[in-house]
Amino acid sequence: MESEKIQDSQEKIVIPLFEVVAYPESRTKFPVDRATGEHLLAAMSDQNAEHAIGLTVKSGTRFSELTKESLYKTGNLFRITHVQVADGGYLVCADVVKKVKAVSLSEKDGHFFAAYEPVPDLMDFGEDLQARILADVKSTIHEISSRFSGSEQFTRPIDQMDSVDRIMGFVMPFLPVNLAEKQALLEIASVRQRYITFLELLIRTRENINIRIEMAEKVSDRVSKSNREAMLREQLKVIQEELGAGEGTAGDGGYRERIGKSKMPEEVRKKALVEVKKLETGGSQNIESSVIRNYLDLLLDLPWVTEEKKSIDIAQARRVLESHHNGLEKVKERIVQHLAVMKLRQEKQGSILLFAGPPGTGKTSLGKSIAEALGRKYVRISLGGVRDEAEIRGHRRTYVGALPGRIIQGIQKAGTKNPVFILDEIDKLSTSYTGDPASALLEVLDPEQNCTFSDHYLEVPYDLSDVLFIATANSLATIPAPLLDRMELIEISGYTKNEKFAIAKDHLMPEILTEHGLDTDKLRIEDKALKLIIEKYTREAGVRWLKKQMAKIARHVSEKIVSGTAELPFVVTPENLSAILGKEVIRQEVARKEPVPGVVTGLAWTPVGGEILFIEGTFMPGTGKLTLTGQLGDVMKESATISLSLIRSRLAHTQNGFNFITSDIHIHVPSGATPKDGPSAGVTIFSALASLITGKTVDPDLAMTGEITLSGAVLPVGGIKEKILAAHRAGIKKVILPKENERDLQDVPEDARSELTFFPVETVEEVLKEALAIELPRTVVMHAGNSFIPVQNI
Repeated sequence: MESEKIQDSQEKIVIPLFEVVAYPESRTKFPVDRATGEHLLAAMSDQNAEHAIGLTVKSGTRFSELTKESLYKTGNLFRITHVQVADGGYLVCADVVKKVKAVSLSEKDGHFFAAYEPVPDLMDFGEDLQARILADVKSTIHEISSRFSGSEQFTRPIDQMDSVDRIMGFVMPFLPVNLAEKQALLEIASVRQRYITFLELLIRTRENINIRIEMAEKVSDRVSKSNREAMLREQLKVIQEELGAGEGTAGDGGYRERIGKSKMPEEVRKKALVEVKKLETGGSQNIESSVIRNYLDLLLDLPWVTEEKKSIDIAQARRVLESHHNGLEKVKERIVQHLAVMKLRQEKQGSILLFAGPPGTGKTSLGKSIAEALGRKYVRISLGGVRDEAEIRGHRRTYVGALPGRIIQGIQKAGTKNPVFILDEIDKLSTSYTGDPASALLEVLDPEQNCTFSDHYLEVPYDLSDVLFIATANSLATIPAPLLDRMELIEISGYTKNEKFAIAKDHLMPEILTEHGLDTDKLRIEDKALKLIIEKYTREAGVRWLKKQMAKIARHVSEKIVSGTAELPFVVTPENLSAILGKEVIRQEVARKEPVPGVVTGLAWTPVGGEILFIEGTFMPGTGKLTLTGQLGDVMKESATISLSLIRSRLAHTQNGFNFITSDIHIHVPSGATPKDGPSAGVTIFSALASLITGKTVDPDLAMTGEITLSGAVLPVGGIKEKILAAHRAGIKKVILPKENERDLQDVPEDARSELTFFPVETVEEVLKEALAIELPRTVVMHAGNSFIPVQNI
């Protein structure tokens, strides 16, 4: 039985078939080399025997790369009927007898030989099914052939065939089916499944042909003026090529067609077509071709139509802002109000937002959160150091290397007409001989003008009214008043200790762990240690330095983990914190512990947040001269002069032991390397002089701010929230502030406000009472010689 199954004694030569699959009950032709042809001629002496095995070569295999592994194992027995000489070899005609499988392959003298076994078919169908499939196959072939002229010669032999296998062998070489599918069809053992698969291939081919023909018919039906113009343009290209100018116009990038399909306004479309005409007629010698192409690419890349606007979900916006930002309750409420107005108007967004506050307080991240809440694209550009107007408005295309402005570049990058656009560091714009970029921004940020924004490079108006612009700044002092007037100011003052602690736990810690390849199983920071970092290692309005200190801890732990010296999880405690971060950061703005006459704590505002400062005074024998040091500005020097005048008018007659004529007074404000100016130190300088002259000390836990006048009135000052937060960070317990600034306390977070005691004052007499416990009526005095005489009580 085994000898009948495997024909070991009758190995057949293997004919490799390239890109051909033969099927039983069919005929095939294939070329062979001279040695194979001579072998087949010798074998033809037995006319009733099978002479060779045809095995298909896997797709992509070259003749020089042919190996046993590159042959499919299922093939057919061939009976050679005719061999003729052709092109240095032979062309062989053969009948496909039956399907076999090569069970072993060997190579002799450069040819493959194979022992084989027959592959019987699984006859799992009835005559009625075969008849139906045969009819469907013939019908489908007729439908395919009807699409082509002269198809009768192809279908006439098929009509005479009464076997699906014969039709399969006749048709399959002509079907546009890949080689793997053809081989898979041969290998199907089930006759029923093979016939059905063959019919499916025919139906798929019919549908593909029908679709292609329908598309061709539709295209031909649309021959119109545009097609005629295209034909003329092609003819023009040929003419220009003949004239030696073809290269410049052959690759026009299909601009005309792309412009026709774009959604740009009609005015812009006309401008673009004018540029296309220049490109088409310029030829290869046109030096402007690259400039024109860049310009057309920009016009086609820019979004000209606003996509369908998503409905603004106020509840979702609240959730996003709350999840991304701790504290800043009034800021978040103001943002939600702005979004609510946008939702009600359902059109242009109107005002431009300006986030102003110290570094590290989350101004830029608030913009990201707004973009996420609105479901819009986020674009950011930095304006720090920009001094050229062309950075905003772009360069004119007549200049070499011209580019559009940063605004248009940002819109192009976003790919949408209504992104959330962050203008970072708008307060750090500068001017030069090339123009004033702040003035160029006036048109961008004016809701009444930006619907027709003009970029010098673009040369056509662009509508920016759908863009939600958000600017950020550290200080308002350097922003020109006209530009500031066009923006809706939202001030961000800083964070309290509790807010910093929550931010560090909820936001900074997960971010730090991810950036350093750590997790909570490797690094943990105890709450007490985290609070100690905030209190002893950072003194800032934001959280940027806090993040740096936490990153320093993460790097320390990472090094220990890599070196294998860390026990996991590594827990940071107050006890081991100094070993990681070093000694505590000693900063001047910490409340003094010991009272000293002539030294008073003041509150100051800076672009990076509030700070406390110390006014120090001393006196010495002299000629009544006043010396001021510490890089004080003119306004602060005036406050010192006013304070001295007030002291002499209010206290000189009560202090018999102090002679202003024979004493010099020196006032110093550390640190000396930092410039200082502003009127809000008037109350502090006055109190320092009063403490110096009376010898009484001011409580170190008391800080003060306020402007004074020569009549002794205390006037309101700005930056109250920042100053109060600075006092809270420094451990101050009591604050003297102008009476009119009392209403500003509602902007101070409750946890900071609740830990401080406030003394609102209106006159310097009240300041003396609260700071030095000196009861003094308001008195106007006259100077007579070296003495001071009170003349009237007010």
